[in-house]
Amino acid sequence: MHINTNLRQAAVNRRDRRNGAPAIRYVRALRAAALLVGLLLAGGSCAQQSTGPMKVDLEQAIQLALAHNHALKAARTLIQQSEAEETTAAIRPNPVFTYDDLFIPIFSPSQFSSANLDNITEFDVGLSWTFERGGKRQARIRAAKDQTAVTRSTVTDNERTLAFNVGQQFVIVLQAKSTVDFAKRDLDSFQKTVSLSQDRLTGGALSQGDFLKIRLQLLQFQTDVYSAQVALVQALASLRELLGYEAVPSDYDVAGELSYVPLHANKEDLQARALNLRPDLAAAKQGVAAADSQYDLAKANGKRALTTTWTYSHVSDANNLGFTANIEIPIFDRNQGEIARTHFAIAQAQETQTAAQQMVMTDVANSYETFHTADKVVQLYQSGYLKNADDSREISEFAFQHGAASLLDLLDAERSYRATQLAYLQALGAYMVAVEQLKETVGTRKLP
Repeated sequence: MHINTNLRQAAVNRRDRRNGAPAIRYVRALRAAALLVGLLLAGGSCAQQSTGPMKVDLEQAIQLALAHNHALKAARTLIQQSEAEETTAAIRPNPVFTYDDLFIPIFSPSQFSSANLDNITEFDVGLSWTFERGGKRQARIRAAKDQTAVTRSTVTDNERTLAFNVGQQFVIVLQAKSTVDFAKRDLDSFQKTVSLSQDRLTGGALSQGDFLKIRLQLLQFQTDVYSAQVALVQALASLRELLGYEAVPSDYDVAGELSYVPLHANKEDLQARALNLRPDLAAAKQGVAAADSQYDLAKANGKRALTTTWTYSHVSDANNLGFTANIEIPIFDRNQGEIARTHFAIAQAQETQTAAQQMVMTDVANSYETFHTADKVVQLYQSGYLKNADDSREISEFAFQHGAASLLDLLDAERSYRATQLAYLQALGAYMVAVEQLKETVGTRKLP
């Protein structure tokens, strides 16, 4: 009896396990699906966070501009054109093939026989070759290569100018972003003042007229935010034009902020570096070499070429071989005008080189003084004026809220604080632009 009971209980347990297995598998499947959905949602959220608007820093922006700016791309084709001129300069004169056939009896068809044609007709076959005297080809090649060198330096100077334009516009974008952030913070701060004034008005500690004056001032803060946002959009659009529209998406952004990074360099060292690095000065120096090669080419062109011709003639059943040579006699035209012009062009190139050297010295001196002045202005603001403006606003606001200062004092302190902060942002922007200009005038992106 006890054994039968145990058997029945075991059978029931097996039946329950069989009936519950699908349910257990179903629950496990639901848990796995939930876990998978959670992982997918988390991955999508992480992907969404990582794929924000594209941000570029200053050096990346310059590299994008050098790679994608269409005006610079157009200038670079001048190098390829100049290299093609080198190919043209190295081309030798083509040989000339001549053939003539005389005394053909076109109007006497009866005379068209091999015997008659062999006796009465004449034909000549000739091959001419021109020998260039005076080293014309070598002079042409040298002149073309010297011009290519000038073109390369000129294009490099275009890259220098583009890098400065990008740096300047990048700073303008940073200044616009800082202005937007400041305008928003200032608006939030003044909105708190308006809220506190509302409480004072409700409590009878502030008159309706003073409250309306405070509230009207809120309009200025709001318009400042909108104006700063418009300036930021325009600055980003101008920067994108320099970078190339296809280089960055329409919703791109810049990475960085207005900051003061002191530089330690003296004017004389910077001028010495500029004399070695400026590509426009290098182009002027190479222009002297190009003028020399043009002068040598003009003298070579004054030498007249010699043309020789070898001729085979068949005349009245006679075969003959002939040789002729001709050369122009330089009695009147000896290319003397072009020789004189290129000689004076050498003096012009030398004066241009001297002028370029002086311009480099002046550019570095002016940009250094601009940088030095901007550096002093930033240090003035950081020496205490920014803190003074902030403290003045906080004191006036606290005193006004406790009835110890007039509304005029509060608004005047607020205007002074806003003007000081905006002037400081402008001073930082002017300093960073001055640094970019100093880099341009020296001819390098690396300054001490």
